[in-house]
Amino acid sequence: MPVVVSPPTPPETTHEARRRSSADNGTRDPRRPGTAVAAVSAGRFVLGIDSGGSGLRVALAPADTGRAAFTTVCAEPVRTGADGIDAGHLLEQVLPAAGGLLVEAGPGAVVDAAAVGAAGMATLGDRLRAELPKAFADSLGVRRVALAADAVTAYAGALGGRPGAVVAGGTGMIALGTDLTAWRRADGWGHLLGDSGGGAWIGRAGLDAAMRAHDGRRGGSPALLARLEAVLGPATGLPGLLYPRTDRPALLASFAPEVGACAAGDEVAARILREAAAHIAEAAAAVCPGPTGSGTDGCEVALTGGLFRMGEPLLGPLRGELARQVPHARVVPAEGDPLHGALEIARSLAGPGLRLPHHPTLLFVPGVT
Repeated sequence: MPVVVSPPTPPETTHEARRRSSADNGTRDPRRPGTAVAAVSAGRFVLGIDSGGSGLRVALAPADTGRAAFTTVCAEPVRTGADGIDAGHLLEQVLPAAGGLLVEAGPGAVVDAAAVGAAGMATLGDRLRAELPKAFADSLGVRRVALAADAVTAYAGALGGRPGAVVAGGTGMIALGTDLTAWRRADGWGHLLGDSGGGAWIGRAGLDAAMRAHDGRRGGSPALLARLEAVLGPATGLPGLLYPRTDRPALLASFAPEVGACAAGDEVAARILREAAAHIAEAAAAVCPGPTGSGTDGCEVALTGGLFRMGEPLLGPLRGELARQVPHARVVPAEGDPLHGALEIARSLAGPGLRLPHHPTLLFVPGVT
């Protein structure tokens, strides 16, 4: 079956740094966060939270419709320390934000269910699982709560409750799939142990090729060396720029677009992207349900995240690799982003129940998982 890859639709964004003012009388278009409409006034709502390395977003949406009616961006990303993700830091931002959104929603608005998607939830989320359910119950009266890894909310945003697979590519890379009985995960192990084919992986390979050109070693790319010096300064200064930083993966990933820009005229850059595509397809193949578990139309695979906005230099070789490694794959556009996925999970909790499989760390539902 031929594979057709289209760049995923960019997620809807907000431009505020904190909760929007109530100057618009608290009425926002449920189709577009942050725009004014006739009232989505009082009623039953769900709360969605998306916590990642770049920020913390909160959305309040009607329990029976498909888009967020009220959204806010909190002041800063949630801290991670020796005990994992800092539950207190998340709550001190989310609870006031949720309270403000409820005021905007109108008198009598209540939250039926909440879902939190957080980067690192699976491995660093013990404090969130221990503290958030009670805090939400005490402060918001919410007793139906789901705590999910960000890859799960990315999945729910992209495919809803259908079987299939999602590849989330940004600084890192993770693939997650399900036949609705269990989850399958591939990669997402960080830039030192994996994330093969992700932004940091591509950026590091491009910088390696640039440094090889600087030294006169085989495998070097003068084109990538020129881009390194244009965006990061002299090649000899790169170690001093990179190694002291705590956000090394982000700096590496920032060079990935330069690799994409050089690929059309530089074989070394093109080879890096072919290898990245092979790694991404390998991860998709590892998690995609087989033909018996994915329906008669093949396994739906959605690509989500900023990595795939690189476009044809990466998507071209990825089409070929997916067709070769996952011949039953059917690549579809992602329906929404992780915040949309958190809302969809919360709606399922408030309504017919979750179709996605529960899991003690990937998708934790207190009292059920």
